[in-house]
Amino acid sequence: MNLAVGFFDGVHIGHSKILARADAALTFIEHPLSVLVPERAPALLMTSEERMEAIASALGTKASSGFDKVRALPFTRELAAELPEDFAARLRRDYPDLETIFCGPNWNFGAGGNGNAEFLRKCGFAVEEIPFEELGGEPVSSTRIRAALKDGDLPLANAMLGRHFAVCGEVVPGKGEGRRLGFPTLNTKPHNPCLAQLLPFGVYVVDTEWGRAVANWGKAPTMGDQAWAEPLFEVHLIKPAQPVNPLKQFKFSLVRYLRPERRFASVEELRRQISSDIFSASHSAQNIL
Repeated sequence: MNLAVGFFDGVHIGHSKILARADAALTFIEHPLSVLVPERAPALLMTSEERMEAIASALGTKASSGFDKVRALPFTRELAAELPEDFAARLRRDYPDLETIFCGPNWNFGAGGNGNAEFLRKCGFAVEEIPFEELGGEPVSSTRIRAALKDGDLPLANAMLGRHFAVCGEVVPGKGEGRRLGFPTLNTKPHNPCLAQLLPFGVYVVDTEWGRAVANWGKAPTMGDQAWAEPLFEVHLIKPAQPVNPLKQFKFSLVRYLRPERRFASVEELRRQISSDIFSASHSAQNIL
């Protein structure tokens, strides 16, 4: 049995290269920095549930038992203080048929981060470090994807992910403003609370199972007292589709960032801008990676 180890936030093309070599994966529920140095913890690209699902998918058909091939340890201060040799003993105990460990070149573990691939080799494990995947002459990383998202560079972020950045959330009741404007929306509160730190407020071209859509991410400031207290996505399907109203969960993919969110002088000015946004979204390439 071959084991992939790492946190794998985003499960990008570099992570997929590691996971494709493995039969199972070992990861953590919490990001280590969120426990050890919370103020330095990154805004995560996925919820834990989304990450586990993506890891299982990247393992492919070799992970015949599905989610039982992905083990996620709770990351605690006690685990962080575990000596590297104790972590090695854990691997021997939990994976008695372990053949090869696959990891990235910067993976470490144990107290003080003193464990690494070379340490495990000295303990008798076969360990293969998979080199960083590169794009545009630079290594692909979760950190670089976060920076691209914050810059509104969806094509770059999507290219590093190897797929469109996905948003999944709860459909919440609207206030009827979009319908009164002539542009009804599916109002979606993302499951991932980190999106407010990752994605600039504004209008996005998105793809859904019903086709192309345009989405405003933010608080809809033009609505004044009717603006949202917390940011969410207002997704307008360009070609009306059914079923829409019964939806409780909604998943869609971000294709392109069109413009920042702003307050308009009038509802009529907003209506004209939405029409322009829809035109732009309709004429965007179907797949931008």
